[in-house]
Amino acid sequence: FPTSIVTVTPDNPVFTGETVKLKCVINSDHSNWRYEWYKDSVILQTSERYTVNRDTLTIRGATESDQGQYWCKGQRDGRPNSSTSSSLSLSVKGFPTSTVTVTPDSPVFTGETVNLMCVINSDHSNWRYEWYKDSVILQTSERYTVNTDTLTIRGATESDQGQYWCKGQRDGRPNSSTSRSLSLSVKDLKPKPELTSDPAGAALTGNTVTLTCRMDPSTGNWDSYWYKHTLNPETEKKKTNSYTLKIDSVSDGGQYWCRAGRGKPVYYTQYSDALWVNVTVFPKAVVTVRPDERVFRGETVTLRCDIKWGGDTEWTYRWEIEGTNNQYKNTVSRTSTQELNISGVDLSHSGKYTCTGQIHTQSSQRSDAVTLTVSAEAQASVRVSPQPWLTEGESVTLICEVSGSSKGWTFSWFRDHDHLSDSSRGAGGSYTLSPAALQHTGVYTCRAERGRPAYYTHNSSSQTLWITGVSASVSLVINPSRSQHFSSDSLSLSCEDKSNSAGWTVRRYTDKDTQTCAKQTGSGCVMDSLSTSDTGVYWCESESGEKRHPRNITVHDGEVILESSVDPVIEGETLTLHCLHRSTNSPILSADFYKDGSLIQNQTTGEMNITTVSKSHEGFYYCKTERGQSLHSWISVRVRVSTASSSLLVIGVSVGLSVCLLFFISLVLLWRHKHKKDQHCNIQQTSVPNPSGESLALNSPLQSGQTQ
Repeated sequence: FPTSIVTVTPDNPVFTGETVKLKCVINSDHSNWRYEWYKDSVILQTSERYTVNRDTLTIRGATESDQGQYWCKGQRDGRPNSSTSSSLSLSVKGFPTSTVTVTPDSPVFTGETVNLMCVINSDHSNWRYEWYKDSVILQTSERYTVNTDTLTIRGATESDQGQYWCKGQRDGRPNSSTSRSLSLSVKDLKPKPELTSDPAGAALTGNTVTLTCRMDPSTGNWDSYWYKHTLNPETEKKKTNSYTLKIDSVSDGGQYWCRAGRGKPVYYTQYSDALWVNVTVFPKAVVTVRPDERVFRGETVTLRCDIKWGGDTEWTYRWEIEGTNNQYKNTVSRTSTQELNISGVDLSHSGKYTCTGQIHTQSSQRSDAVTLTVSAEAQASVRVSPQPWLTEGESVTLICEVSGSSKGWTFSWFRDHDHLSDSSRGAGGSYTLSPAALQHTGVYTCRAERGRPAYYTHNSSSQTLWITGVSASVSLVINPSRSQHFSSDSLSLSCEDKSNSAGWTVRRYTDKDTQTCAKQTGSGCVMDSLSTSDTGVYWCESESGEKRHPRNITVHDGEVILESSVDPVIEGETLTLHCLHRSTNSPILSADFYKDGSLIQNQTTGEMNITTVSKSHEGFYYCKTERGQSLHSWISVRVRVSTASSSLLVIGVSVGLSVCLLFFISLVLLWRHKHKKDQHCNIQQTSVPNPSGESLALNSPLQSGQTQ
C-alpha cells in the first residue's frame, strides 16, 4: 500500500500568530486521492481558522491551543484505495518577549551614569538592537552610547527623563521582539541619608552598637561609606546599610557619619548629619545573698543583683545558675527581677549563681559567681570558755554556734529547759555570767534562728555549769592529785568536810549523764581501772543536793599525759608542770610545753616551772614528746588575799572597835552628869515652907524601896 507523511511549513516549532501549512504527501503513482485531516483523533473541518484544500491543512494565526498530533488519510476509488500517514507533533511557542532594565534603580539623580539593558527572552542569538525614547530612535552621541543590548547615559540630566523602549531584530524566525516602555525619572537634588544608632543614647563598653545609614527605599540600592572623626579619618565601605561597632573602650566613642554611593564611577550622596556615640565604662553586677551563702534545707533565700549606675534607666536582670547536682548540670538562664527569691531551698538549689543587667540590647559586666551551698539541717552547738566549773564571783561565757554558717543568726538560751529572759538575742551567740552566782548552776542549751519567716535550728546539746561557794568547807580529794590520768590506772576520790564528812557522796558528769561513783565507799570512791569514758567533772554532793568542789578529770589512752594540779594556782605561787610517760609514770627527759597552741618552753628535764604566777598565765596547757602528745588541761589562777591586806583589815577593825567603845563610855558619863543636875534643880524648885518647919518634896522621883 502506498505510504504517506505530513510536512509542516514553516519549520516546527512555529510561533504564535504565524500561518501554518500542513501537507499530506502520499507516495503513490495513482491520482484522484481524497484527503481527511485529524488532530488527536478528531477529524478537522474547514472553519474560521482551519482550511482544508485537498492535500493541505492551513492554520491561520496559530496559538498554543493548536499544539497536538496531526495526521492525514488519503482515499480513492479503485486499488489502492487508502493510505494513512504517521502523526506529526506540532509545537507552538510564543514570540520572544523583551524588557528594559535600568541600573541604578529609577529614580536616578543628576550626574549619575545610567545603563539601560534590552533583555530578550529567547534561545536565539544574533539579535540587532534599536533604542527609542518617546518614539524617537536613539543614536550613539556624546552622552548616549549604544553597545549591542545596552544604552548608556552619562551625566544624566532632568532632560533625560522619558519613556525608553527597545526593539530586537534578526534574520530568520523569530525575527522581531519589541519591549514595553520603561519610565526613567531623573531628580535634580542629591539625596541625604539619615544616620541612627541602636541602642540610642550612651553605649556601654563590652557591648555593640549598630549604626544604620538609611536611604529612602524608593531610591533603590546603595552601598554605605562610613566615617569617624579622628586625626586620620578612615573610610570603610559596606554593602549593607548597617555598621556594627564593637565597643571595647571609651576611645571607640566619638563622632560618626555616613554617605551612600552606587554605580561606576561611584555616584555619592550628601553626607549624613554627624552622630555622637557616647561610651561609658560598663558597670559590673554584684550578687549578694541573704541570709548567707551557706544555708540549710527549708530556709528562704534571696539573691539580689545590684548594679552601680549613674543613670536613671531601669535594668532588667538575667540570672544564670550552674548547678552542682545531676538535675542542673547545664546552665539555666532566665530573665527576672532584681531579686531572685527561693522559698524552702533544698539540695538541688546548690550551685553557682551569676547575674547580668540589661538595658535594651546592652548588658552590664557579669557578676562574680556566688556559690550557694545547701546543707541538710542546721544544728546549734554550745561551748564554754574558759571552763564549766568555777567559783562564785568568777566570769564564764557560753558560746552558741551553728556548724558551717555564721551570718544572720540570733540566739536564745535555756537553763534546765527554761527560757532565759535575760539572754541577749543577736549578741554574737554569747551569753556571759559575770559575776557567776550559785543559782547559775544548771544545764544550758541554745537555739539559733534567722530569716523571715523564721528558720530555727535544732536545740544544741547540753552544757552543764557548776558554780561553788568561795568558802566551801567540803573539798574533793583526788589521789593521785592531778587532772590527767592514764587509762587502766586506778584513781580514788573522797569528800572531806572540816566538820563532818558524813552525808557527802562523790558524783560525776560524763558525756552521757550524771551518776554516782560506781564503787562508793562512804564519802569516797575508788576506780580500779580507768577508761576514757570516765572523763568528766567530779564533785561532792550532800543529801540535800548541795554541790561542792567540782574538779575536771581527764582519762587519756595515749602514751603521754600532763601532770598539773587539780586545784587553781594561787597568784604569786609557782606553777609546776610535768610531762609523764605511761610506762614509767615519771617525767620524760625532753618535752615541749604549749599554752593555747603556742610553744612556750622546751625542757630536757620533762618539767616546766612558772614562778610568780599571775592571771595572764591562765589558759590551756599541754606537752608533746617524741612518744606522743598529752591532752589539754585548763590552768586557773586565783587571786591571793595578801598578808598586808589582812593586817590592815585587823588594825582597821581594832581601831573601829576602840573608837566605838570610847564613844559609848562618853555617852554613859554624859547621861549620868545630866541626871544629877536635873535632880538637884527639881529639889530646889519644889521645896516650900511648912508651918511645922518641915519641907515637903513635890514631884520627886520615887526611890528604891519607897511606897505611896
